Amino acid sequence: MRSLPDGFRALVVGASGAIGSALVRHLEGDPRCAQVLAIGRNTVPAMDFDDEQSVAAAAAALKPTGPWHCIINAAGALHGAFGMPERRLDQLNYAHMQALYRINAMGPALLLANFAPMLPRREPGVFAVLSARVGSIGDNRLGGWYSYRASKAALNMIVKTAAIEVARTHPLAVLVALHPGTVRSALSEPFSGATSGRPPDVAAADLLHVLDGLTPADTGNFYSYDGKRLPW
Repeated sequence: MRSLPDGFRALVVGASGAIGSALVRHLEGDPRCAQVLAIGRNTVPAMDFDDEQSVAAAAAALKPTGPWHCIINAAGALHGAFGMPERRLDQLNYAHMQALYRINAMGPALLLANFAPMLPRREPGVFAVLSARVGSIGDNRLGGWYSYRASKAALNMIVKTAAIEVARTHPLAVLVALHPGTVRSALSEPFSGATSGRPPDVAAADLLHVLDGLTPADTGNFYSYDGKRLPW
């Protein structure tokens, strides 16, 4: 990533997932990257978006080692023990909605609150969160998937709002939401099959390429893996 200083340091949250682990591999292979730290439920420090205190504790543990030039949240959920995406209004329920909001919006919001201050103040830095095109209100033509769409739309608003605030103290930082497309992963397999979609390593390379081409003027926006700006 040539947009970041030589010897930049990167942090990937949700690194046990398909895209997260691929991002770690790509960053580890970048000769300009001095350190890559993968964070998840079973790392040291550990982080679990179902545990609010774990986010603050991880930030406190890593603050003395900052700044971090590249912070990427790859954690997210579409389905799980709480059920599959709702296709109709009569399938909505609190348990499903709360689970997706915690993982897709509330957790990343706490991540931004605790980790954005660790971006460099006088050097370029990037803070990216994986969103989804279905979280675009302007692009919604099919309906369905209520909780997932709404949680990603909430995430997009959090990123947009945080970008305005962070720009006041970190003028060279870029905060963005990214749409990775359909990627071969446990998240997409029930809907696209085990072999459909792009391989995680290809998706990770695309996302890092998009991030590498952004400038502070692009902060607070929503981009697809092909570099196109998406509507909110």
